[in-house]
Amino acid sequence: MRDDKILLYKRVKPPEAGHWNIVGGKVDHMEPAEQAARREAVEETGLEIGAIEFVAMTEQIIAADRQHWLSLLYVTRDFTGEPSLTEPDKLSDFGWFALDALPEPLSAFTREIARHLT
Repeated sequence: MRDDKILLYKRVKPPEAGHWNIVGGKVDHMEPAEQAARREAVEETGLEIGAIEFVAMTEQIIAADRQHWLSLLYVTRDFTGEPSLTEPDKLSDFGWFALDALPEPLSAFTREIARHLT
């Protein structure tokens, strides 16, 4: 989050290709979830992440992609740098969006965290 706006990226690949999504990814074997959140944020945005805050644990069933996720959602307002497209094979665009003016289509993950942040 920056200036009451959330950073979203447009997905290229499933799940939910073409949808606007929060930064995220899978936890590696034996990797603590908080560390995975930081790693994924750096990999996908290029931002250096400071303190993060646990928001919620959620479940998404994305029938169209035949995927089932249990997600730990985190938020940060503590980062340095400017976001960029560091993984153009996975993400095609990005932007900062007010929670009351989110782009469509939104991923299930984004809908869920937005519900907790408003």
